[in-house]
This record gives sequence, structure tokens and C-alpha cells, in this order.
Amino acid sequence: MKKLICILFVTLCTSALWPGNYRSFKVSVYTRAYEVEKMKDLQWLDSTWNIISGQVKVDKIYLETHRDLLIVPDATLEQAKRYFKEKGVEVGGGITYTINEANSFETFCYSNPEHRKTVREIAEHTARHFDDFILDDFFFTSCKSDDEIKAKGDRSWTEYRLQLMTQAASELILRPARKVNPNVKVIIKYPNWYDHFQGLGFDLEHGPKQFDAVWTGTETRDPGSAQHLQNYLSYNIVRYFDNLRPGYNLGGWVDAGGSQMGMDRYAEQLWLTMFAKAPEMNLFAYHQLIGVKLNPAMHRKSWQGQGTSFDYDEMMKPVALNGGAEVVPSTMARVAGVVFEQIDKFVYKLGNPIGIKSYKPFHSEEEGFLQNYLGMIGLPMDMVPQFPKDRKVVLLTEQAAADAGILAHIKNQLQKGGDIVITSGLLKAIPEQIAQIAELHCSDLKALVDDMGRHGKLEREILIPQVGYYTNDAWEMVSAGRPLRGGVSGYPILLRAPYSKGNMYVLTIPDDMGNLYDYPEEALNAIRRVLSQDLDIRLNAPSKVALMVYDNGTFIVESFRDEPVTVTITAKGEISALKDLVNDKSVQYLDGKSDYQITLMPHSYKVFQIETK
Repeated sequence: MKKLICILFVTLCTSALWPGNYRSFKVSVYTRAYEVEKMKDLQWLDSTWNIISGQVKVDKIYLETHRDLLIVPDATLEQAKRYFKEKGVEVGGGITYTINEANSFETFCYSNPEHRKTVREIAEHTARHFDDFILDDFFFTSCKSDDEIKAKGDRSWTEYRLQLMTQAASELILRPARKVNPNVKVIIKYPNWYDHFQGLGFDLEHGPKQFDAVWTGTETRDPGSAQHLQNYLSYNIVRYFDNLRPGYNLGGWVDAGGSQMGMDRYAEQLWLTMFAKAPEMNLFAYHQLIGVKLNPAMHRKSWQGQGTSFDYDEMMKPVALNGGAEVVPSTMARVAGVVFEQIDKFVYKLGNPIGIKSYKPFHSEEEGFLQNYLGMIGLPMDMVPQFPKDRKVVLLTEQAAADAGILAHIKNQLQKGGDIVITSGLLKAIPEQIAQIAELHCSDLKALVDDMGRHGKLEREILIPQVGYYTNDAWEMVSAGRPLRGGVSGYPILLRAPYSKGNMYVLTIPDDMGNLYDYPEEALNAIRRVLSQDLDIRLNAPSKVALMVYDNGTFIVESFRDEPVTVTITAKGEISALKDLVNDKSVQYLDGKSDYQITLMPHSYKVFQIETK
């Protein structure tokens, strides 16, 4: 019965999904209060909407009622709603709970009576106009006013803010909104920095069940900028939020950030979101879709012209959508339009995403965002908030230390014949518990290494923690030194310690997680063999090549590299062929009918179906 209710809810929330402009997903645009307020001018509204709708097909628009203390008047909201409904576009609402976004995203202080009153009134105002609305990114608090300091008392900021914001959601938003409009659905959009949420009051343990649904921030932008989010997060975070409350993750959300690196980066975030099978893709935001102009000097990268998945020159060709007049692409809206038209041809053929189970207890943060780095080295991640059952192998990062019962989980997995892979960070965090399995240690000492012997040479020196063990109680599967061959010392990169019917492996994580990309291809292949036991295929490839696997025999291989790369796909057992779902061609095997070699262009993907006899 619960499953039926879930399906009915998602169907109602995505009512234009089938039929719509695309076969298996919906496209929407979020509009800030600043632009919604301008929609009182119908000439401005019509001219700007023509820019967007002439370049990308849109199913729904979200009209924000508040941002930075700007509250859009009733008359303007109703006029904008009528305009879009007459265009055949669904309309929802939105709220950004910021006081001054320009001031380090200044949030409300939820212990302040005046602030609480304003927050409640904004929710009521929005519910009067919309049957569904999204809370954009900022329903958290960074306030440390004297009132908040007094209210916190002796509690940690994390403990205080989690309790405060859970209460605020119920008392200031959900109850008031539902009193005004009993049919309203309130959706919380979580941003992309999930490992830090608890420190500012985002509660992933209770929030997804408290609100009617969630949206997922899949913006990865520039990995070298402030947040340092890896490209793979645009896929991985959708899967994680799906696992928090299956069936209630309604979509992904991407903005123009990173487009200065080339429009390939923007396109990549869009298709990774949809490869994770998000039901809806939200384009943030209206002002960017009209204001970010296409600039070949910035947006067309040097690898264009090689047959890449995103073809800048093809994107620039005139287009006529929905039987309208031909339009010459002028803004980033056309990039989105091209991506959706391309992936719509095959996304519906993909099954449900599957991957290597990685247990992340609620409110854990250590080795933050590590799974995204692992995804970038060809390990399909599937993060879950409960310890997984019936798996051949389970990955535990340092985050698993947040579970006081983790040792029992580890023992049970090993005693039933499964394997556990722990990181060097987890070993260091709970050495006494790990010693119950094998007496290993990870000290504060570091090693500078550049050689992994038979597994390959690194192109640079990297710093790793030193993992120690008793000789003949554990065995090094991959080692590193400076040099390793002909050197005088070596250190484990992948260590195996048998226990009962299974094996516990220790995967050494370098001090800079980005140095995982420097591991030689053969070392990565050895790590993939251990961690991919639950999958029918695995990659043999250098770093920055990702694998996304589905439960119906389909999979995607994507390169994040700036140059072409040739990789080998190894299937478990003999299969008849791999069919390329984009080009409708079969890939010939190398030997033994289990290894298939393919070449990927820079920042490009290929989609395959396993064909069996």
C-alpha cells in the first residue's frame, strides 16, 4: 500500500512527464523573485520567454515568491501564472529563504521572533498561489547572533541547528502552508554539499520524510573552485538522495556555474543528472538562460571537432522548436536543448542504476565526498544510509565510524562469506575495532611515493598514509614506494586480511584525494576487480573514466579527460556482443568473448546494451 501511495504521489508531482516534450523526463526552469517581479511587464516577459522557449523545450516553470526580502506581489504572480498556462507550461512556486544572498548567503535566524514571523508569512503567501513549491538551497541557518548563541546553550552547533530547523520546517512552513492550501506539496531542494549539511541544520535523516519530496542539487561547476566538487557528483548525489527515501526524489538542478570552462562542462552536468534517472531536470535559472550569451572564444574548447558527445558547432546551427520560426542559438538555453534532444533518444532504455554499495550513516562527514573521487576512477558508486545486506562486497569509508555498531556489521558480512573494503581513514578512526578482524594500524607517519612496481609508475610524487600490518597475517595486493622496484621501502595501497569466510581489504587514500587520479591504470584495475564483484562488468582504464551500470544490462562509459582514451570493458562471463545504443552498432570482442575495447572522445560518453545468446 505504501509503495502504491509513493507511485501515485510521484505521478501527481510529475503529471506532465508522460506525455510531454521528452520521452522519460521533464524539463523545468526556476525563476528567481527578481525576474518574477519583472514579469509585471508583459512585454519584458514575452520577449525573454521567447529567447528561452525558442532554444529549449520546457514543461514547467517555477516562479519564486521571495528572495533577499523581496516578496513578489499577488497581482504579478497571478499574471505570470496565466501567461505560462496559456503557453501550455505547468506552473509551480519557489522560495529562497535568504536575507541577503550577496552577504555570504545571509540566512534567517530561526530563534528570532521577527524572522520566524517573516518565514511563516512567506510560506503562507506562496501556498495561496501554488499547489506545489520548492524551497531553494537555503532552508538552513548560518546565523550566530547573540540570540542564537544563547539558544544553543551547551549543545554543539550541529545538534542545535538540526533540532532548530526540523522544528522550523514543521511550525513555520509545512503547517502554515497546508492550513492556507490543504492541497499544497512542499518540496525541499537540497544543495550539492551533502557531507556538510548537518552543521547548518539540513537533516537528511528526517527531512526527506518530513517534506512531501526532495530535489537534488547536481551542480558540480568547476572542481577547482571553492566547493571542489568532482564531476561525478552530478550523478552520484541523485543516487544517494534516491536511497534516502525511494520514490520521492523528483529531480536534479543545474546552473551556469562552470560554463566558463567550456559549454562541455555545462552539458556534462545535465546529462549526468539524467543518467542517474532523475525524473525532472531543472534549469537554474531564468536570468541565466537569457543572460549567459554563447561565446565561442570561451565556450568552444580545443577538443571540439573530434566527434565529441557535445558538438559545439552542431549546437550553433539554427533551430525551429514546436513549429515556431527558425532561431539562431544565442544563449546557454540552446546547449540544454541540444543535450535533452540527444539523450532523450536512449535514456528511456536504461534500467535502474546499480553500483558498489557504500554505507554512509546519517550526519557523517569524514573523508568528505570521497565516493565522487572513486566514481571518477571507474567505480560505480551507490551510497546508502543503512548497512547493505546480501552483497558480495561493501565499501566503508571513514564515515562508517559514525555507526557505533559498525564492527558487528563488518563481522557479519565477513562470516557469511562476503568481503569488506575499508579505507585507511576508517582504519585510523577505529583501530581497536578493526583489530578484532586484523591487527592493522594507520599511524600519523606519511610516505612519499611515485612507483607501484608491476602495477605501474606514477607521473608525480604523492603523499600517502602509512598502513602497517603483521607479516603473514595480511598481504599487500598493490604496493607503492619511491621507487618500489629497486627501492628500500614500500607501503600498502591495497591490503588483504582474511577473516572467517571473507576478506577485509584496506584501500589507502592519499592525503590529497585528487591523487587517486595519479594511480597507474593497472593499480586501478586491481582495485576495481576487488570492488566490482557485484557487477556484471568492470572497466580497465586510466583515471577520469566513469562507469554507470543499470539493472537491465545497459551501461554508460564516460570520459572526463581532455584527450581521447581507449578503454577495455570486461564482462563477467561470456556474452554475445555489446550494442551501442546511440549508433545502433555492435562492438566486437577482443578475445574470450568477455573483453571489449572502445575509444572515447574527450568529455564524451558511450551507451551500451549487453547482448546475450
